[in-house]
Formats: sequence, structure tokens, C-alpha cells
Amino acid sequence: MKPAAVCNSESENKSHKGFRPSGLRFTIFYAVVACLSLTVVGRAQDSYPTTSSSSQASQKPDQTPPDAGGPGGEVGPMAVPKKKDSSDDTPPPPRPKKQADIPEYSLHVDVPVITVDARVVMKDGRPLALPPNVAKDHFKVWEDGVPQRIQTVTQSEAPITAVLLVEFASTNYNFMYDALNASYMFASNLKPIDWVAVIQFDMKQHILIDFTQDKQAIFGALNTLRIPTFSETNLWDAMYDTLDRLDRIPGHKELVIVASGVDTMSHMTFDKILKKVKTTPNVTIYTITTGEAMRLIVESRNGMNPNFGAANMTYLMADNQMKTFAQLTGGHWYAPRFMGELPADFKEIAQSIRNQYTITYQSTNPKQDGTYRKLKVELVGDGDKPLEIKDEKNHDVKYQIIARDGYTAKHEVD
Repeated sequence: MKPAAVCNSESENKSHKGFRPSGLRFTIFYAVVACLSLTVVGRAQDSYPTTSSSSQASQKPDQTPPDAGGPGGEVGPMAVPKKKDSSDDTPPPPRPKKQADIPEYSLHVDVPVITVDARVVMKDGRPLALPPNVAKDHFKVWEDGVPQRIQTVTQSEAPITAVLLVEFASTNYNFMYDALNASYMFASNLKPIDWVAVIQFDMKQHILIDFTQDKQAIFGALNTLRIPTFSETNLWDAMYDTLDRLDRIPGHKELVIVASGVDTMSHMTFDKILKKVKTTPNVTIYTITTGEAMRLIVESRNGMNPNFGAANMTYLMADNQMKTFAQLTGGHWYAPRFMGELPADFKEIAQSIRNQYTITYQSTNPKQDGTYRKLKVELVGDGDKPLEIKDEKNHDVKYQIIARDGYTAKHEVD
């Protein structure tokens, strides 16, 4: 509602539109009359009886809560603040004072469970199956010379997850072609539940086929290697990339390497690939090197060649490195001298993977310092002496335990 003075002055201007009084007297008279009328109206409003307002209040009772806020209207306030909870006015109880001489500590010790895969093989390399009670009661593990308390010993029955890493270069084409054909024996011994991938490398690695359970697909991938393109063999780069991929896959994995073992121009150094092998858990490496056969070929052709000594040394170093990779992970190294040995080697690898024991224990050294811990696994009897095993004719059975040489402890920042 606009102020009355503004409304009246506007109405007066409208009502006298076009009227121009003449004479000073009439003008003074008109101003006096206007002011008197305003005064009378204002007093009339001040003296307006309150009965009308009280009657209106009785007709429309005010339902606005006393603590309502916001702009008002005919239906009450536009915004009603939330009522305060009585508990909000109550101050919180004071905290107990800490004693200065008793500091607060939070202790958390994470002792990881260590998993060790071990195989028991006889003198001829065949796996030796032990009764379940013998395996559980007689396996013993030492970590850095300290005996560990074994939690479980189980025989692995999980599906195989293996990668076949094969070298295909022009330097040893003839032998590698037969090695690839012999690798069919490895694929043929797989079960329908097993997973296998095939990776080929020369100066670079190429995934021929990703993990599959289809044997025919594995044969087809190997059959694509017809003519080698390069003579370089970047073995360490290929191993590093493959181990990095396997580290992302849960469970235990096997890496079967078929190569000469000679590395020509990898970006990776031998120290770095050796560290990668040590720090990659749950991977067993089996190596089949062609160095022995290549040395025999070179010797037969160039026995009097002065360069034969350097070539022979190169293959000797390659064999030693491939053997180291296998021993560190509990696998086995094969150095076939003749091509006819390859099918038996691949068959033995497949059998070894099937017959291995998984040992778990909690380390007595809970430090997560990233150090390398040496492992020793044995079958012991009374007095921690080597366990004697006899065959059905009561003859002593000579055997050996094959397990990884150690593991790298986790680091605090990992």
C-alpha cells in the first residue's frame, strides 16, 4: 500500500488537470485547505478504533510460530527456521587431559605369508610323488638360515598358466625351427583347463597369441614362424616385458624360454633382468638353450678358426645365464645337444609343472625392507636329517628338492 500523501497528491493533480486559478489570494487559500485536509486525514487514521483490527484477528487467527522468520504474507511467513534442538545448547563434556609423560602410539605389524613352490625329482629327472602326510610332516624351510614354521603344504592342482617365449632369429634358424616343432609336445601335454600364451622375439617381442585354452590356436601361432627377419636377439628386453605382464596375473605362472641365451642389443642390462627375476613372485622359469648344439656345430665347422674361442665363450656365458634364471625361480635348465632330445625335454617340463608342492609360512623376519632372503627347502626326518625314501623293493631312492633360491621382501613404500 503506497503512502497516503503520495496517493492524495497524485489524485489532486489528476482532479485539477487543466485548471489554473488566478490571483495570489486564491492560491494561498488552496494551499491552506490542502494542508488542513492532510492533517485531518492523518489524525483520523491515528484515532481509528482498534475494534476492527481485533475483529479481523478473531476472524483469521495468526498461526505464525513465535520464532518464525522471513517475509510475511496472508498465509504466514515465507520461511520458518528450524527449531533449535535443546541438546545443541548443551556444551560438550570436556576432554580428559592428556598426561604429558605418556605419549600415544599406534602399532601395526604386517607379517606377509610367503609361498614357496617345490618339486621332488629323482636322479633321472622324473617327479617323485609323496604321500600327503609325508609332504606335510617332513618339509622344512629355512630363511636366511632360520627355520620357519610351515602352515600348509599342498600339491598343486590348479590350471597351468604358462607363457612360451621363443627366439626366432636368422642366426640359428635351422635349430630353432626344430625347437619350435618340438614345442608342440609341450602344448600337446596341456589339459583343457590350462592357459598358454606364445610370444616370439628377435630384436623386438611380438605376442603371437594371447592366453588361450585352444591347442589348435597354439599350434597355428607357432606355425606362423616360417622365415626369420632379423639376426638380433634381445632376450633380456623380451624377458623383462614378459615378466612385467605376468606379475599382473594372479596365481602361479610358468615361463618356458626356448632361446640360444645370447643377447645382442637389449636396452636392459643383465643386472637389471636378474633383479627383475628375483623380485617377480610366483613365476617359475624353465629354460631350453640351444647353446650346446650351436657350439658343436661351430666346433665341427671352424675348429681351427681363431674366432671359435670367442664364439664358444659367448655361448658358455649364455648357458650359464639361462641356468641362473631357472635356478633362482625353482625351475630347470635344459641344454639339448641333439634335436632328438627336445620332445623329451618339453614333456618333462609339463610333468614337472603338474607335480609340485606349494608351501606357505609366515616369516620370522617381519621387516619390510626390500632385502633379498635366501631360502632352503628340504625333506627332513628325525634329528633334522635328510629323509630316507625307499621304493617298493626297499631300495634307497635318490632325490633332490628343486625350489627357488630366495625371494625379495616387500618394501615399505610398495
